[in-house]
Amino acid sequence: MKRITIRDVSERAGVSTAAVSYVLNGREGKVSPDTILRVRRAAEELNYIPDFSARSLANNKSKLIGVVIPQTEEHKQLLLQNPFYSELICGIEARLRQSGYHMILSGVEKGEGYLDTSMQRNLDGAIIMGIYQESFYEDLKKARMPIVLIDSYVYDSHFHVVGIDDELGGYLATKHFIDNGHTNIALVTGMIRKDGVVEKRFLGYKRALKEAGLFYHPDHVFEHSVTYEFGQEAAKLIVAKYPEITAVFATSDLMAMGVMQGLRDEGKVVPQDVSVIGFDDITIARMCTPPLTTIMQDTINRGITAADRLLSAIHNPDGGLPQEPTIMPLTLVNRDTVRKLS
Repeated sequence: MKRITIRDVSERAGVSTAAVSYVLNGREGKVSPDTILRVRRAAEELNYIPDFSARSLANNKSKLIGVVIPQTEEHKQLLLQNPFYSELICGIEARLRQSGYHMILSGVEKGEGYLDTSMQRNLDGAIIMGIYQESFYEDLKKARMPIVLIDSYVYDSHFHVVGIDDELGGYLATKHFIDNGHTNIALVTGMIRKDGVVEKRFLGYKRALKEAGLFYHPDHVFEHSVTYEFGQEAAKLIVAKYPEITAVFATSDLMAMGVMQGLRDEGKVVPQDVSVIGFDDITIARMCTPPLTTIMQDTINRGITAADRLLSAIHNPDGGLPQEPTIMPLTLVNRDTVRKLS
């Protein structure tokens, strides 16, 4: 089947190819209303589909945005396994689509670079989630395109940053337990890496304990991968070895729900036996049984904000260096998984 070209549209409309280009690229002020009408009618009759590749070559804009999520383990599909990423990407994709851009989603495994991908695709910009090796960020600087970092504490003049106060989130969760009479509080967390979001939440946990005059027990920190299954394993270990623990702060809702299931598997009831708090407030947090108390970050709006910041940088390339990081608000959502101890 022959592809309909801009020349076919011009012949059907009886106008020049330049006039068709003006209309289809939104530069309608250069042609008459009659020409606009004829071009649109011809394009509709011929079912003309714009050639974005050709347009990219012509104006050096691809209308493509790269979005990267971390691949922590081979064959792991974080987008499917962790709803946090799904909700974040929903916000990014919706705003990009509204603005006429398309998203290319990819994972970057440890040690891989992103420069080749961005150059091959002629991306207009990129949104990078998570933390990577320093060499990865040095590679990104060579791409010469606007880049927004999410869940990163890399503050560099080359990058825009959209984040949250993760240390505050860890503090709020732990303090809520303390305010409800809990003194033996476990932390179930992903791997604690320097300058990562998990480390900040861990530091908030420690700050709340110290402020309340409570002893920090390293044995009460259970650290592994951010998965539902690890939450289950940690809960079973808590029941078996640490019966003094009455509360568990999990640094993601996914792990928190794994903790709740692991406690149930061991015959424990949430919150009567053990209280639980998560982090993120993903959609299913309010649907589980009992509904999960958690630290809410507006994940979808955070994706929208990251997309807005990137689009602003693309449309205003002479706007100078990236601004200060955009820090999104956090609140504790009190549902049914924390018991007040007498």
